[in-house]
Amino acid sequence: MGISACQKERRLIHASCYNSANALTMEPGEALGIAAQIAVTLAGFAGVVVVFRREAVHEWSALDKFRLRLLLGNSVLPLCLCAVALVLLTIEPVPTGVWKWCSGVAFVVFLSFAITMMRRFQRLDLQQRQGRPATFIFYSFFIFGIGATLLQLYNVAALGAFWPFLTGIVFQVMAAVFQFARMILVLPE
Repeated sequence: MGISACQKERRLIHASCYNSANALTMEPGEALGIAAQIAVTLAGFAGVVVVFRREAVHEWSALDKFRLRLLLGNSVLPLCLCAVALVLLTIEPVPTGVWKWCSGVAFVVFLSFAITMMRRFQRLDLQQRQGRPATFIFYSFFIFGIGATLLQLYNVAALGAFWPFLTGIVFQVMAAVFQFARMILVLPE
């Protein structure tokens, strides 16, 4: 009995996704490529949000402009971090401390972004922030962001592993997804 083309394709897919112990695996380059594609898509969605609003961006409320900045920042940062990591992975042989370097860059970028966004949030009119569930959500994401940022620092100091770096990227992408959904589902201020 011969093996069909479909069965051959399934075997090839299985072989590329599983190691010799039959455990599901994914290479860092693949994961970074997927994260970069998602980040580019989210940045594009930011453009869709802008185009389909009735008024121009300069006519938006300060809170809506802030949300757009969050969406763009949480899309562009993971894209840039993925690009830096992918460039470092092309070095032959791959440097032993590549994930420490990447996490070091991520730590500085995340910290700068968090400080900038917190200052912008605090500058918003108090009436715009009071009594809104958005304030709770912002601070919740801010706290989780601090955790992701400190994880980068721990990775630089001790671990040197890929997963903490990817965790920071995934957090940023999830924050962008949430911000996009919020901008689509909630009426403009």
